[in-house]
Amino acid sequence: MVTHGLQLNPTVPLVICDADEVLVQFLVGLERFLLRRNRKIVLKTFAIHGNVFDTVSGETVTHDEVTQLLKDFFEHDTERLDPVPGAAQALGELRKSAQIVILTNLPETSRDARRAHLASHGMDYPVIAGKGPKGPIVRELIEGVSAPIVFIDDLPPHLTSVAEEAPRVHRLHFVADRRLARLLEPARDAHRRIDDWPNAKIWIESVILR
Repeated sequence: MVTHGLQLNPTVPLVICDADEVLVQFLVGLERFLLRRNRKIVLKTFAIHGNVFDTVSGETVTHDEVTQLLKDFFEHDTERLDPVPGAAQALGELRKSAQIVILTNLPETSRDARRAHLASHGMDYPVIAGKGPKGPIVRELIEGVSAPIVFIDDLPPHLTSVAEEAPRVHRLHFVADRRLARLLEPARDAHRRIDDWPNAKIWIESVILR
């Protein structure tokens, strides 16, 4: 698994944090990108495939084209995304008492760009580029860590995967974009659902500092 030989202190609390819709505003950035390609997203469901349309014809964009558009988006716009309000400040405070690792699903070729982009916004932390369910990577990452661990993600399947593979990890469901948040019920395998960083920080501290 691609953990890049990351060495963690087993006695220091660990926060494993997703990026899209947790640290960076994925949907807003994707909308800007799609408009440059004469495409738009209309959120009928919590999904991208099936919700992208041609701005000229109004026709639904095919599954394969959306897949390619997402690939191009990560390649060209990873460093253009706006940070989620309060994220850098909250992580900066948490860093005083915890280790922080970013676990984000994106092409490995975009990992360095994502790390540089996050660092430019005050979030200079190790970045792991994942693919598929995150539970196996989390299980490997936390091996030997005895301190409290928190995992944060916007997608319920990843929270479920972590619950199955590393059940002792505390799981926070976080969806920054309000439009997306309205379309998604709290994940059943999360311990809490919080969609803003000031309150998320309070909950994380209650877990890692007890």
